[in-house]
Amino acid sequence: MKVSIITVTYNSEAHIADCIKSVDSQWYDDIEHIIIDGASNDNTIKTIMGMPNRVNRIISEPDRGIYDAMNKGINCATGDVIGILNSDDFFTSNDVINSIVNEFASDSTLEGIFTDLYYVSRNNPDRIVRYWVSSSFKKGGFFKGWHPPHPTLYLKREVYEKYGNFNLNFSLAADTELMLRFFEKHNIRTKYLPITTVKMRLGGTSNNYLKNLRKQNLQCINAFRVNGFKPPLLYPIYRLLPKLLQFFKRI
Repeated sequence: MKVSIITVTYNSEAHIADCIKSVDSQWYDDIEHIIIDGASNDNTIKTIMGMPNRVNRIISEPDRGIYDAMNKGINCATGDVIGILNSDDFFTSNDVINSIVNEFASDSTLEGIFTDLYYVSRNNPDRIVRYWVSSSFKKGGFFKGWHPPHPTLYLKREVYEKYGNFNLNFSLAADTELMLRFFEKHNIRTKYLPITTVKMRLGGTSNNYLKNLRKQNLQCINAFRVNGFKPPLLYPIYRLLPKLLQFFKRI
């Protein structure tokens, strides 16, 4: 089973080495690592090329944002399974992809697998700031603010082929819209694996939600509408509470 890992970069020289190392050190052999770079003007590409890696393809050109870049990666991926590892993030161990592949191999009907996530200090990745403990998907969970940690989600490539990629109309919430579409609308078969597979540095593009909180919440609410659902009235509160609780789950 071939696994495609997509990493989107833009001026990522500060932390890209940790990301690349964590992919290169995976024990699983059949990995395709794709880098989609937004025409960085720092040493991102030079750093990648100057270290041991398993990068199969690098595309460096201007894009329309992170989700456009992710779509480029998905469209050129050749793996049976696709995962996304952000340039600021890295795997927690060398057997993460082994664990993911074993779950898919044990049940051919599975279309997606997700796990738990550590949010760590940007400058000290050993310091856990938030701990996102997920849970198995239950129908209607998105309406109560639940969704899996997107950086831990691995999907069969055929899911994207059937149901589409990221919707670029959602500049701050395309990951939420995509997962809502896949899980709630199309009922893909998923499994929660109760291990922590990714360390995610706080302070990246996807974590500046306080600055854009109102816009992001409006986009999340609109995601329900475009998928044919009536948005829950208290969705912003449902969405905020789990995030607050994650601060009390540090270990």
